[in-house]
Amino acid sequence: MLTDELKSSLLERFLRYVKIWTTSDSVSADKGIQPSTQRQFDLARVLEEELKSFGLQNVQITDHCYVYGFLPASKGFENQESFCLLAHMDTVEEVSGQNVNPLLSTNKAGDTIIKTDGTTLLGADDKAGVSEIMTALEYFYRNPEVLHGPVEVCFSPDEETGHGMDNVPLNLIKSKYAYTVDGGSLGELETECFNAFKSEITFTGVSVHTGTARGVMVNAVTMASAFVSALPRHESPETTDGYEGFYAPMSIEGSIENAKVVIFLRDFESSGMEKRKALVETLANATALAFGGKAEVVHTQQYLNMKNGFASRKDVIEKLVDSYRKAGVEPVFTPIRGGTDGSRLTEMGIPCPNIFTGGHNFHSREEWANLSEMSKAAEILINLCGKN
Repeated sequence: MLTDELKSSLLERFLRYVKIWTTSDSVSADKGIQPSTQRQFDLARVLEEELKSFGLQNVQITDHCYVYGFLPASKGFENQESFCLLAHMDTVEEVSGQNVNPLLSTNKAGDTIIKTDGTTLLGADDKAGVSEIMTALEYFYRNPEVLHGPVEVCFSPDEETGHGMDNVPLNLIKSKYAYTVDGGSLGELETECFNAFKSEITFTGVSVHTGTARGVMVNAVTMASAFVSALPRHESPETTDGYEGFYAPMSIEGSIENAKVVIFLRDFESSGMEKRKALVETLANATALAFGGKAEVVHTQQYLNMKNGFASRKDVIEKLVDSYRKAGVEPVFTPIRGGTDGSRLTEMGIPCPNIFTGGHNFHSREEWANLSEMSKAAEILINLCGKN
């Protein structure tokens, strides 16, 4: 178990990190700009200095704002296979992450609860994960007699925009497997996620003066609205859970002549995703035909279900399960109703399951974190790094 001193260090570190504004920007990220916001470097520089202070080697910040460091193995364990720990520095843009004012309280179980003052999100996604990794590294720094294998660390930008692994420094990372620390409640251990696509539907109409529009005007705004209304209402994010997929309209904008709809498609099965893409195309074309306009659909893959990536490395999950149980935590296998940097890494051939952080109500002004759960996550990381 973490000492009271390390628990206090974990809390102090987390409170300090969440006050650093690191909101990313999806528009810039979609244009290939990384980091999408320069403010992400503010946290990166703090982490760089702390990694150096804990004795990590080859510590650096890349041009694209990835923070890398290497914890050398204890003497005699240099040949043990290394792995990489990852967490992301950015926070989601839908809710403000500027001027975060964290508040502390105690629940009925005596746990310390960290929440916001209600004006911003907290940033536990994923500064809780960052804090837990740093606390595990501090543990080994403070306890050099505790033996451990070689560990790589990478903190990424722009995970919330879906571009967290676009420029991941594979020239630095030598590990053949990894773990993200980016989950939620105590015990969650995630080895599967959605297949994810973004569909962009552009409707083209005909613009004329509204006073002489009869029989001539084709309103692209009306087409876009009708298309969104035709999507299955029982298959939306707000009506599904578990292994159910969905259609999620994310934005609609335009004018009479041109209007664009962006939809996120999510499904755990590849066959289900193909059906969703086909339905979007059918509805878009039918809508355009009904109004006398045109429709163009472009599907872009965002990430794939990572479960197949563990077929040849079941030991990666087994080692993690053992580390949970050594910390007195029984793993709860739940599907990620979203994706992580680990989803993308697994696609790249580096199996990467996801560990809970003790954060809750992510992407919300009601976000909060439980220090006891955060401490357990840090203990699991210490167990993972220990010799085996």
